[in-house]
Amino acid sequence: MEARQEIEHLREKIRHHDYRYYVLDDPEISDREYDSLMAALKDLEARHPELVTPDSPTQRVGAEPVSGFLAVRHGRPMLSLDNTYTFDELRAWTGRVRKGLGEGEEISYVVEWKLDGVSVNLTYEDGGLVRGALRGDGEKGEDVTTNLRTVRAIPLKLRGSGHKGLIEVRGEIFMSLADFTGMNKERVQNGAPAFANPRNATAGTLKTLDPRIVAERRLLFYAHSLGEAARDTFITHEAYLKQLGGWGVPVNPQTKICADIESAIGRCQEMQERRDRLDYEVDGMVIKVNDRAQQRRLGQTLKSPRWAIAYKFPAHQATTTVQKIVVNVGRTGVLTPVAELEPVPCAGVVISNATLHNFDEMERLGIKVGDRVVIERAGDVIPKVVKVVTSVRSGGEEAFVRPRTCPKCGGRIEKEKEEEVAFRCVNPLCPAQLERKVLHFASRSAMDIEGMGEAIVAQLVARKMIKDVGDIYRLKTQGLLKLDLVKDKKAAQLMEGIKASKKRPLSRLIFALGIRHVGEKAALVLAEHFGTMDRLRAAAPAELAAIHEIGEVMARSLDDFFHHRAGRDLVEKLRDKGVSMRQPARRGGASFLTGKTFVFTGELEDLARGRAEAMVREAGGAVSLSVSKKTSFVVVGADPGSKYDKAKKLGVPILNKKDFLKKVGGA
Repeated sequence: MEARQEIEHLREKIRHHDYRYYVLDDPEISDREYDSLMAALKDLEARHPELVTPDSPTQRVGAEPVSGFLAVRHGRPMLSLDNTYTFDELRAWTGRVRKGLGEGEEISYVVEWKLDGVSVNLTYEDGGLVRGALRGDGEKGEDVTTNLRTVRAIPLKLRGSGHKGLIEVRGEIFMSLADFTGMNKERVQNGAPAFANPRNATAGTLKTLDPRIVAERRLLFYAHSLGEAARDTFITHEAYLKQLGGWGVPVNPQTKICADIESAIGRCQEMQERRDRLDYEVDGMVIKVNDRAQQRRLGQTLKSPRWAIAYKFPAHQATTTVQKIVVNVGRTGVLTPVAELEPVPCAGVVISNATLHNFDEMERLGIKVGDRVVIERAGDVIPKVVKVVTSVRSGGEEAFVRPRTCPKCGGRIEKEKEEEVAFRCVNPLCPAQLERKVLHFASRSAMDIEGMGEAIVAQLVARKMIKDVGDIYRLKTQGLLKLDLVKDKKAAQLMEGIKASKKRPLSRLIFALGIRHVGEKAALVLAEHFGTMDRLRAAAPAELAAIHEIGEVMARSLDDFFHHRAGRDLVEKLRDKGVSMRQPARRGGASFLTGKTFVFTGELEDLARGRAEAMVREAGGAVSLSVSKKTSFVVVGADPGSKYDKAKKLGVPILNKKDFLKKVGGA
């Protein structure tokens, strides 16, 4: 292929992938593959400069803005960063920096997390936020001011002084992994398609036309760069970041100043090992020359600054083979396809299963049994299939046919609404649903019945010893001893757990019932508002909907449950067996925790994060995702993340699991 044709072919491929990434938020290739295409094009154009055209991807910053919002021009272009993947490449970049500045100059570097979020440009005039825009094509981007004003991490007015005139603050909008996982779980339960990753969810959120949805999703923000500024007096990038903190603009606390490139490389190595402890996604580190006079002397190419570069971490991706596709049935009857994989190491663990979310997502992927697939794992997020490698198909792959009936009970499946993507089994006696309902009821965040795990529950359902969760309280020691692998000690432990669960507060029972749309927090709100099960059951939908954090959808779901015969009968069965139907008044520890804020980091042995957070709320406290001077306590478990470091730096009291349980009084 002659050079002209090869160059045009590469340009078209890059434009295609730009469109998939920036416009559709649905990339087909990894960042590294994209960078390889761009590097190949740059190399060809360098060898044939007569073929360079103004519309080449190498001569512009990015892609066209997404339609639907008014496009606004940035005061100064938002450049992208060149990427490196090895420390030798970082050293080579430093050599170019030294050559540009001249030998003998001292150069220090700022090393920051490279957040995998959505870049935004915030324009302040005399300290007030007047506009917020997405990066767009680097020159202009979509005006999403109304949406960004709902992001609590973004100050509407800067604190202090020194911000007269116009200043552009640039940074990254992102979503915590905990919020992302919870949101996707709720979306799937409600029949909505799951987002592929936190960045996709963040981008979709910022481009919604309803700011109320943006406000509900608790987006986060860290500033990292300076755009146009009427009074640019910052000597170093470090000084700028410190000033942002003084103005009330959040800056990532893990940012560090390094005296030389070897220290910067050491920092990259250190942070690469810590990336999986974070509650948000990062894909590398950004290294910047600290001195801003040196930055100006180094200047920029048309696309990127010469004084900054990104070191990209190895991707948490792996390639493997789909051995089988199975369909799981959840406690609400939702059918979820799962790929059983040839085991493969990825992100420090061996992956043998990956979610396919729903049948629409399977159709989009075009996945077949026997396919080679790319899987991805970020932190504790469930592994997912992100791409099918169709180029290596042999023809022996088998298409998957969506089941027409429930794969567990043979019952009818249907969508509640045509626009939904989730299919549900409508058989109320489906054993798979019953197993999941019992496991949920007995889970630590619900009734916390010690010893009632999957193996026990599967046998109880299969032997028809329980037909609903109320039958748990009819179990006898003699019956349990007939189960496989259950001896005297195990049976006694389980019976003691069942007995203890009767004393759980009403909030735990409401959550345990598995009422659609009602999570732990809503259950606590309802329990504290009504105090007793009888008062809750008697509440009209309008009264329920008027409660803060409940709303019409949840109110309808509650009303349906309590006015359906099965729901009424279940509550009465539980009452007859002595299960508490009251929310106890907050005890002695409650007055101490009222107004106190807790932050959790690391794994608490034998204590689920959701349960620990519920204990705080039940005792009158609040839970936050970030550490500040106003944080009352940081609870630290195994492998804590950056929140632990920040707590020590700020002098926030730190609790281990034992201290925490004492503090909440065993709530």
